Amino acid sequence: MTGQGDFPEGEDLSVSLFREYLRLKTVHPDPDYAPPVSYFESFYSRTGLICRVVAIMTWEGTNPTLKSILLNSHTDVVPVYQEHWKYDAFSAFKDAEGNIYARGSQDMKCVTIQYIQAVRRLKAEGRKVMRTVHLMFVPDEEVGGHKGMETFVKHPEFQKLNIGFALDEGLANPGDAFTVFYGERNPWWITIHCPGSPGHGSRFVENTAAEKLRCVINSFLDFRQKEKHRLNTSECFTLGDVTTVNMTMVKGGVAYNVIPAEMDVSFDLRIPPTVNLQEFERQIKEWCKEAGEDVTYEFAQKHMNQNLTSTEENDPWWSAFSAACKAMNITLEKEIFPAATDSRFIRAVGIPAIGFSPMNRTPILLHDHNEYLNEHVFLKGISVFERLISALTSVPAFPDEA
Repeated sequence: MTGQGDFPEGEDLSVSLFREYLRLKTVHPDPDYAPPVSYFESFYSRTGLICRVVAIMTWEGTNPTLKSILLNSHTDVVPVYQEHWKYDAFSAFKDAEGNIYARGSQDMKCVTIQYIQAVRRLKAEGRKVMRTVHLMFVPDEEVGGHKGMETFVKHPEFQKLNIGFALDEGLANPGDAFTVFYGERNPWWITIHCPGSPGHGSRFVENTAAEKLRCVINSFLDFRQKEKHRLNTSECFTLGDVTTVNMTMVKGGVAYNVIPAEMDVSFDLRIPPTVNLQEFERQIKEWCKEAGEDVTYEFAQKHMNQNLTSTEENDPWWSAFSAACKAMNITLEKEIFPAATDSRFIRAVGIPAIGFSPMNRTPILLHDHNEYLNEHVFLKGISVFERLISALTSVPAFPDEA
């Protein structure tokens, strides 16, 4: 059993464990993954150093030949600007209203502890599950997952887990409903290279890199404005249904009085699964061609998987998930996830995955200053996962599993 540190006597054990976990500084750009592994080992676990650091806990089902259930969470968190926080971002300070302030309180250390405590409660009740449950804790999600889940899904150790369905992170919902995500937008990180004629800063040099750069920027940002207008003028659109475009870096130049021979501009694009990706890239090529001679582009990241998890009522996994929520009087709002999580790598290898963090009546604060989660919302989430785990592990055997 992990100790409760200096948390107040009488505090709910699950809350103390959550706050203790929040104090582990798995923060980029230099996350320390050793403490979380030791932390997980203090429960019941088998752990392994796979890829970078992947820890796995397994609760074996009564029929281990059936496809298993994966409860996935990442251990890393994004950097903080401490001067903008009310409290130390790694102190897990709890205020008088029960709000727990810490980096990772919503994204997604809450879900990690909720998984663990839900399974512990079920085991303490003497419950048995038909399908095996794997709790997986992975690194580097916040920096693209390349050394984490993206690599691990290709690893023999992952394939041995025999996963049939996965749960991963979602987002808070400020209203009474709970948001559930069945797909994700594809992140494209692209740099446009604009070469041009150099010269002295006092002349009107033709065919400059800056002129080409301006044309490229206008094309991308005009498209951005159109997508923003679509989102703001349609009640049926959510952020996950449109393409976001954000200019993130501009490079070029050596001196005030020297016209540069080349300039670069980079964009972060998030493209919904409803968009034809090949056609979209052709549009980018056309924008580059319109900008001028020899304008080229390259991708730092280009995800092409557009798999969606079924939310049809005749799908056994979704039926079990939604029925359990209905039994708890939970209203679900189905959406495409606006950013990118490890779920995209899971779906890419053919495993259905749902993004779900049981946080309603809570502002969305992931990556924000003063990220917090209320202890009552956190504790309710454990009960929600108890019901969901019971339901998903009870999905009857499929014909190919018999």
